Amino acid sequence: METKWNLQMQIFKYIMLVVCVGFCSKTMAQGGVVSLVNKVKTMRDSMVVKGIDRRYIDVPEQPWQINVRSNVKQTIVSMKNQGSMVGKDYSVNPYLKTTPSYSVGLWAGYRGFGLGYSVNVGGDKGSNLTFGATGGAYGINVRIHSFENHNPNYNLNSDLIAEKDKDTWNEVQLTDPIHVKTVIADGYYMFNGKKFSYAAAYKQRVIQKRSAGSLMAGLMYNYTHIDYSSDHNGDLIYLMEGLGRVKLWQGSAGVGYAYNWVPARGLLVNVMAMPMLTFVNKLKAYSYATNIDQLMKDPAFWDPNSTNEEWDEWFYENLRITPMGDKTFNSGISIGFDARMSLTYNFGRYFFNAYGQFNNIRYHHNSSNGYLNDWFINTSIGFRL
Repeated sequence: METKWNLQMQIFKYIMLVVCVGFCSKTMAQGGVVSLVNKVKTMRDSMVVKGIDRRYIDVPEQPWQINVRSNVKQTIVSMKNQGSMVGKDYSVNPYLKTTPSYSVGLWAGYRGFGLGYSVNVGGDKGSNLTFGATGGAYGINVRIHSFENHNPNYNLNSDLIAEKDKDTWNEVQLTDPIHVKTVIADGYYMFNGKKFSYAAAYKQRVIQKRSAGSLMAGLMYNYTHIDYSSDHNGDLIYLMEGLGRVKLWQGSAGVGYAYNWVPARGLLVNVMAMPMLTFVNKLKAYSYATNIDQLMKDPAFWDPNSTNEEWDEWFYENLRITPMGDKTFNSGISIGFDARMSLTYNFGRYFFNAYGQFNNIRYHHNSSNGYLNDWFINTSIGFRL
């Protein structure tokens, strides 16, 4: 995972280098880099003040910002299935929760547009990429998170397992991990950009002086890939009735409300809530057959004299899965939820900000259903110059 993250960062740096060289080459022929910088600054300054009510929104004199940032994030995936095995009903609810990941970094920009770099300092061993852009009345965010989990909580309920063994069974360490990748992209538009500033709450490039709210519209795209299709995970696949891999695509739209509350000079509290109607809800399910039914006919499966270690070695040496194809389903319309909250304090050239976001995404397929919860909290302290 570390190698993959380094590769992604190198690709990103090369892309930025190519873009910069392209811009510089073109502008040097037309008067140099200084001319380009001045034009961009003039355009950006005019964009910041255009159409806003200065009684509600103030534009700082200092256009440059330098921030020290930190981030904590977590992804939770829950799957559920009900079935029957050797005449006994059961329910299984694998629950994958990453260790919260932490990162720190620096960001520098002009009027809210700039570049930043952060490094992971703790948490899960997955990789994270985040991109975002924020204007006075809009916000765009893209988050990519890949991780693996060796120790899901199975939450298995069945008479097949003795009560005294359930805790031990739920603590099984997988030889082959469950792989999860999520991509969440969302965008918002605020209809009261004249008095309400999204950038004041999430970029600090302007300052909200008086309380104001805005009706908002939003779009969201989600891609989730859950894969545990290996021989050693054949028992989990059997419990999930052959489901060993899932790809989910969702497109959602919603209408909500955001409010900037200014309880005191320099202090800003933002709350944003938006129910999301998922109108694109496509699921691709990959099914697998296992040989567990055959293994259960073997006397070694029921041997009371074998130790747990001996039984595990025999079972996983002989466990096999066979791909049985895939099928795409349209799960129909569903309801999700998107929420954000931000706290900002401006004092002179300096500012402090903390904000968090929570997303809830659901899916269902036959007797299987599940959800993905994704949340993060960003904090930053910076100054203008």
